[in-house]
Amino acid sequence: LSKLRHFGVKTAQAEDEIAAAGMAIGASYGGALGLTGTSGPGVALKSEAIGLAVVAELPMVIANVQRGGPSTGLPTKTEQADLLQAIMGRNGECPAIVVAPSTPGECFNMAVEAFKLAVTYMTPVFFLSDGYLANGSEPWLIPDISKIEKTEIPTPSGENGFIPPYSRDPETQARPWIVPGIAGLEHQIGGLEKENITGKVSYDAENHELMTNLRVNKVNGAVKSIPDLEVHGDEEGDLLVLGWGGTLGAIRHAVDNARDKGYSVSCTHLRYLNPFPGNTAEVLGKFKQVLVPELNLGQLRMLLRAKYLVDIEGLNKVQGQPFKTIEIENKIYEMLEQTVRKVAG
Repeated sequence: LSKLRHFGVKTAQAEDEIAAAGMAIGASYGGALGLTGTSGPGVALKSEAIGLAVVAELPMVIANVQRGGPSTGLPTKTEQADLLQAIMGRNGECPAIVVAPSTPGECFNMAVEAFKLAVTYMTPVFFLSDGYLANGSEPWLIPDISKIEKTEIPTPSGENGFIPPYSRDPETQARPWIVPGIAGLEHQIGGLEKENITGKVSYDAENHELMTNLRVNKVNGAVKSIPDLEVHGDEEGDLLVLGWGGTLGAIRHAVDNARDKGYSVSCTHLRYLNPFPGNTAEVLGKFKQVLVPELNLGQLRMLLRAKYLVDIEGLNKVQGQPFKTIEIENKIYEMLEQTVRKVAG
């Protein structure tokens, strides 16, 4: 990364995870794109600082290459057990956007998406990779940088007078990104609750509830910037296999094998985990059964069942190893053949 300094990229090796998160927040406060990288235990240490970025409403990206846990766990093995940590792992009602690449090549595009969402909605964004993706490789076409859509975020200059620091963009509900040092735009910053519009410290009960809902609704509103789920295979059928992260290859191979044998099965893959794509409920509703394979004990399945009230079956593995195609394929046959036996009975 130090080789990128000629392109304006600044890197720093901090003394610990907390300091690294603080540096990323400082970069964002100063008008730059702040990113901090770690794995699950590091996210635990950074959680208070991430909460600060949520209250201060500053853009920040947290890259978590998930590994086997808890604690030091299996530091060289893969797992997908930090999903709930990314969505809920801070004190208070503390929302964050969560994205997850599904192939090594997708890591670039989803990193661009993470920064785009962070600065558009002025909020922290989690980038959830995993050990399998981090150690994987594939042919990747180097993109033409000139063709990457740029996200233009206006930064107030003070020329048009004072702008309330917690005023809201009517489309995104994001506050203005006011860089410090601009005459006439001085404002308070920090972890104490802010008064709506003015940004002053506030202990008012109704204001706290208002600001809590504003922050949550802002993250939920990011669904407007998220593409719809796409289904691989038929748009409706007997079984949908839904995955996320580095399970894509095994899932798609298993589904293709089953389809070649005449089974009514399709698959889809979530790259946006908070909020979910806007058509998620519609996609789930077109299939008689849903299977979610994941390298944890059912975290995505729990979230989907809670939100959409759909009966979802899980295929869970926590061995520090990725799925084998045959493991998912056998589960597909088991579920579909059970359905046939029930109908026949």
